[in-house]
Amino acid sequence: MSPKPPSAFTCLVIDHDDTSVASTPGIHYPAHVEALRQLRPRLAPLSLEDWFRKNFSPGLMGYLVGELAFTPAEVAINHSIWRSFTASRVPAFYPGFLALLAEFRRRGGIVVVVSHSETDKILRDYVADSSLGEPFLPDAILGWNDDPMLRKPSAYPIHAVLDRFALNPEQVLVLDDLKPGLDMALAAGVACAGAGWGHDIAEIRAVMFAHCHWYFHTLETFSGFLLGA
Repeated sequence: MSPKPPSAFTCLVIDHDDTSVASTPGIHYPAHVEALRQLRPRLAPLSLEDWFRKNFSPGLMGYLVGELAFTPAEVAINHSIWRSFTASRVPAFYPGFLALLAEFRRRGGIVVVVSHSETDKILRDYVADSSLGEPFLPDAILGWNDDPMLRKPSAYPIHAVLDRFALNPEQVLVLDDLKPGLDMALAAGVACAGAGWGHDIAEIRAVMFAHCHWYFHTLETFSGFLLGA
């Protein structure tokens, strides 16, 4: 744990799936099950919990290419199936999450999304939510990039945020539920908070708790931390 006061953070860099929105159970996991049905019909799909574990480590592409041995053509088919699911299903934000972001911005904060989801789908999710009246839109969105050096766990997204908003690393807090976001934060030398409200898997929780500067089981406790309640 770190003694750094939350009021010192100017920029909140947030993950999207299972940190901001509840998307894996209803979108990403069913898309994977369908991809396996088409590409590896003799292979039983992972359970939902094991799917979370694979996304945690070795990460999505590490699992698809390293363990399932998807060819480039199969990776493209998998991506197409995934896009069909993300295009037709809009996930809901966790209750109170957008209100937290709005209050953080009202106090002068900058909100940036760094995610493995596609930028246009992330923006759509924000535009679709009317819980605050007018849609809340992040200050920047850095979504999926085919170049692994330009997406987490690479430090590039954080360096891009620092440059764009003229920030120092000490001003940035990353909020993520999985290891790629943690690794990105550590590589860039910024603080990281673990989001534990999207799933509760012991192995994931243990690693995030051990290596993040802070770990939060509920959105309410994170909100109190960030806003100083």
